[in-house]
Amino acid sequence: MTGELSPQAAPSEQGFEGALRPATLSEFVGQSKVRRQLGLLLDAATMRQHTPDHILLAGPPGLGKTTLSMIVAAELDKPLHQTSGPAIQHAGDLAAVLSALTPGEVLFVDEIHRMARSAEEMLYLAMEDFKVDIMVGKGAGATSVPLELAPFTLVGATTRAGLLPNPLRDRFGFTAHLEFYSDDELADVVRRAAGLLDFSVSEQGVDEIARRSRGTPRIANRLLRRVRDYSLVHETPGDTASVHAALALYDVDEHGLDRLDREVLRAVVERFSGGPVGLSTLAVSVGEEAETIESVVEPFLVRAGLLTRTPRGRVATRLGWQHLGIVPAGPGAAPTLI
Repeated sequence: MTGELSPQAAPSEQGFEGALRPATLSEFVGQSKVRRQLGLLLDAATMRQHTPDHILLAGPPGLGKTTLSMIVAAELDKPLHQTSGPAIQHAGDLAAVLSALTPGEVLFVDEIHRMARSAEEMLYLAMEDFKVDIMVGKGAGATSVPLELAPFTLVGATTRAGLLPNPLRDRFGFTAHLEFYSDDELADVVRRAAGLLDFSVSEQGVDEIARRSRGTPRIANRLLRRVRDYSLVHETPGDTASVHAALALYDVDEHGLDRLDREVLRAVVERFSGGPVGLSTLAVSVGEEAETIESVVEPFLVRAGLLTRTPRGRVATRLGWQHLGIVPAGPGAAPTLI
């Protein structure tokens, strides 16, 4: 067997990620309330033949914010321009993007809370009046020249809504808060993706993938693709045994914890006797950046009830101890394995 893809197969493989994205609100799985609200907003704008209000999508990574921005553009039958907050570090960067927009175009800014402050202040006027002021010249001779913009719809996405300044947040006509998915919703996501990938997986396998996906469709799709790869290489059906074997190979346990999650939890339990332990100390103990622990690992462990945050630091819960198969020690005693 060779490792080469045929010219016909290569584009298909490269297009898988895009193929898994829903193209319309009716295809989008989960977030039923947000879908109804967004559908009403877009339908009303279409009926009035008017540019929809600006939209803010807030929520953890992997829940579909980018996909919803693409759906907004598709439902309006308008082009989509994508950029990100970190890419807009000067007011001039934003002015260049805004001036190139066509009437009715959808501008998607990912991680909008990371825009430069000068760009944020320019965006206020652009969102309300569809114009920006451009400074021409320097020093005492500098003048402000107003630049008219084509009407557009801004779709901002953020994982840290609290970091957005109030003047910017208040200019969005609709704010959607995306929630983590239930296991049943994730099972629907897996079934849809399996059909698009032409991969047959058992209902028990679907449920197992959904249960280990941490409430996140992006993770569900990723795990499904790893199961598909395992079945292809080992020539096994997509049954429960293959799902278990594939996820064990990639260090994803029955609760969705991966290697880093377990390292962090084990460090709290074994090295610091269950806590409390500070974030910086915990990060050093597992050899990871504090930001990674705080933004990637800790939210899931807290949501799963395995870890808690206290004013003194992170503390493992009884469920956290049990997950590692260790019984909490009493005063003066050593922890024991279950």
